Amino acid sequence: MGVLQWFVDLGASVMLPIIIFVFAIVLGSKPGKAFRAGLTVGIGFIGLNLVIGLLTDSLGPAAQSMVDNFGFALNTIDVGWPAAAAISYGTALGSLAIPIGIATNVILLTFGLTKTLNVDVWDYWHCAFTGSLVYALTGDFALGLFTITVHLLLIFFLGDILAKHIEKFYGFKNITFPHGASAPSFLVALPFNWVFDRIPGFNKLKANPEAIQKRMGIFGDATVMGVMIGIVIGILAGYNVSEILQLSVQTGAVMMLMPRMVALLMEGLSPVSEAAGNFVKKRFPGRDLYIGMDSALSVGHPAVLSASLIIVPVTLFLAVILPGNTVLPFGDLATIPFLICLMVPVFQGNILRTVIAGSFYIAVGLYIATWVSPLFTDSAIAANFDMGSNTSISALVDGAVWTTFLFVWLPKVFSWFGIGALGLLLLAGLIYINKIKPKREIQNAAEQEVS
Repeated sequence: MGVLQWFVDLGASVMLPIIIFVFAIVLGSKPGKAFRAGLTVGIGFIGLNLVIGLLTDSLGPAAQSMVDNFGFALNTIDVGWPAAAAISYGTALGSLAIPIGIATNVILLTFGLTKTLNVDVWDYWHCAFTGSLVYALTGDFALGLFTITVHLLLIFFLGDILAKHIEKFYGFKNITFPHGASAPSFLVALPFNWVFDRIPGFNKLKANPEAIQKRMGIFGDATVMGVMIGIVIGILAGYNVSEILQLSVQTGAVMMLMPRMVALLMEGLSPVSEAAGNFVKKRFPGRDLYIGMDSALSVGHPAVLSASLIIVPVTLFLAVILPGNTVLPFGDLATIPFLICLMVPVFQGNILRTVIAGSFYIAVGLYIATWVSPLFTDSAIAANFDMGSNTSISALVDGAVWTTFLFVWLPKVFSWFGIGALGLLLLAGLIYINKIKPKREIQNAAEQEVS
């Protein structure tokens, strides 16, 4: 366990290159090509984290200034996902999430119940998070472990159904995002899109980055939009002219640099994705294999970033006006792209649809984050997390994600029966999409050929 913890502590930028290298070798890549692929992925992640750090360093003070400027008084602080991950892995239960995740993935792949080979094992902290909350709620260690396992079934299920949408919109072939914070929003976006398609006039409104740039010229350029959004945020924060200009250039830089870092990551992943496709075709004809990666690959898209920057002030506004909310969004404001990035493919890059649906999603999420804050705080204390002067903490990632409510509410109300029933439902879903549905598609194709 000590070796595993040491490996986890290396962080994603070191873990992923090692895992990518090993998988590439297993899939038949030459050692030199595998080493370069892993190294490129690691460098890409470092670059991506630097840009995300720039976004955090820019928006953090601006958000704090908005809070001070408008006199917001909320007593539960959003400590952000890094703290949530540290708390999740800092408990005895949470530290088991990675070995359980790897074992579950291997079993599902062996029996053909998933197409997702997840290399992003560090992000199993999302499952550790819900398991730790359930343990804090019930005191039942075994139920916490079972919750982790059922949560894993959900992310593999979502990973399998997301892959085709990710390839169609983002252009990432054989890549999927079994990411605990991002994948659930895909299911939320589907009914919103159904409603949007049935609103006369609105259903014909094109608001993707390309359409906006065509209509607005230079002001529709992603980088220029980033600058303009930065100016608006700076004004709301009560900044002076020099501070507004500095913030606007920083947000513009994020809009330009993020896609380039993602391109570097994809340069490293492409050989692995290609090797995975060849490996499956050779040894398992008729089956697909998707490489499970961090959804950070998608946050560089202009539609994701533009919508996210608009949602930042909206989130603060919602936090103040929603009755019963106690969470002050702060640490995860820069992580909003991860919460909405898999809504964007459903809306085909439509920024307006994403902002509307994303705002509703955040509004509900604030109530969930408020609801779990006592359990979040108890888990932090159990993990010896330094809360400073705060007496109540939470986080938008994963505290505001609807799956967190589901995985905590079911054990709270129905104990083992509730989470067990959900596990059986997810297992049935995996069997359907990986066993039953492909057979039906083959039968239908054969019948069409005969007719």
